Amino acid sequence: MDITALAQQLTELQDIEAITTLKAEDCDICDDDHNPERIVTIFADDGIWEAEGVGYAKGPAELRTLFQSFADRISFSQHHVFNPRITVNGNAAHGSWYFLGPFTFRKGQRQVWIAARYEDEYIKINGTWKFKYLHAFNRMLAPYEEGWEVRSTVDVFTN
Repeated sequence: MDITALAQQLTELQDIEAITTLKAEDCDICDDDHNPERIVTIFADDGIWEAEGVGYAKGPAELRTLFQSFADRISFSQHHVFNPRITVNGNAAHGSWYFLGPFTFRKGQRQVWIAARYEDEYIKINGTWKFKYLHAFNRMLAPYEEGWEVRSTVDVFTN
């Protein structure tokens, strides 16, 4: 392998590690009471956060509002992401992740397990990776007491 190819491979590995750290920061922000001021620091100015049935926000003002609504509804969360598959193409990248986490919602002190898959788009701005589009696809929302085989609807994302 020549030095140019080796340098490109090293840059790609560094980018993948930076994106992994970015995703960990996202989880930390969520577990920091869904901190509305911190969330805007990891998104591009026109960045989008979306999860069907949960919320949608584009840009800093909408992100702050959405995350404040999460803080108002969620008293505890512990985000766990795993099985990353990250591809880098210059200053753009795509990442797929799986998520599993316990939550306590203020409404009725309801404890639930949530599982999802993330399909994220990233952009490198001035040498720093940011979220361009964080898209969560819900796979499971299960009451703690009943397990994930329950067939009832769990209403935790409405006020």
